[in-house]
Amino acid sequence: MTPLAILAVLAVALSLAMTGAWAIALRSGKSGWVDATWSLAVGAAGVAASLIPFGALSQPTTRQMIVAGLAALWSLRLGLHIVARTRKGGDDPRYAQLRKDWAGDFPRRLFWFLQIQAACAFLLVLAIAAAAHNPAPGLRLGDWLGMAILIVAVGGEALADRQLTGFRADPANKGRVCDVGLWGYSRHPNYFFEWLGWLAYTAIAIDLSGVYPWGWVALCGPAFMYWLLVHVSGIPPLEAHMLQSRGEAFRAYQRRINAFWPGPPLQPSSLESPGS
Repeated sequence: MTPLAILAVLAVALSLAMTGAWAIALRSGKSGWVDATWSLAVGAAGVAASLIPFGALSQPTTRQMIVAGLAALWSLRLGLHIVARTRKGGDDPRYAQLRKDWAGDFPRRLFWFLQIQAACAFLLVLAIAAAAHNPAPGLRLGDWLGMAILIVAVGGEALADRQLTGFRADPANKGRVCDVGLWGYSRHPNYFFEWLGWLAYTAIAIDLSGVYPWGWVALCGPAFMYWLLVHVSGIPPLEAHMLQSRGEAFRAYQRRINAFWPGPPLQPSSLESPGS
């Protein structure tokens, strides 16, 4: 198969995966299965796109195997975390709001919404593929940098998730806003580390010599993920929910802690200019 044919098959597979997620979400009433399916599907497609040989090579290179391993590490950590969270909890508040807003049209609109997510997933798979198929011989500084970035990102996101889970498990924190650990430096440290991980593929893919122009495609990963998390389906709906459920406590947290980029809490003199 040609590279374009392989990518077309992966695009169809992602569409089918999100169709399955749609059916499961409607049947179970728990939309968290959508995000779990999406994470695992992106990882599986990324591994496939990394290992399938392009061009004259018949065996995966060391770089291809490394990138496949990075994609699998990210996908399994995030996907299994969301699976565990969904099994224990109720519906995701973001999707619960969509269910309320869309009312009787929820099933149809959710289907197309998830197909858009499948298209977005395909962009991320392209970023992974661009990194895996960099033809540079041996491992370069960018490869080692990419591995380090991904490990830090996965570890940071896992730590943020663990801190939030521990905070919520304590009955004394009921109704309070989590500001412990990493949550005292960013209102969404898990989103920050999720974005950071996509820089790993950029570091591996880009070749400043100009020999591999396709490497620049990997920039779509961090660029798209930043837009998605900060401006679309990440921070905006989640913070709207938190304002409804936590009220003034969350407003005070917004004034004190940056939304995305980690940093020290704002000083009292600067509380009138919240970070973003």
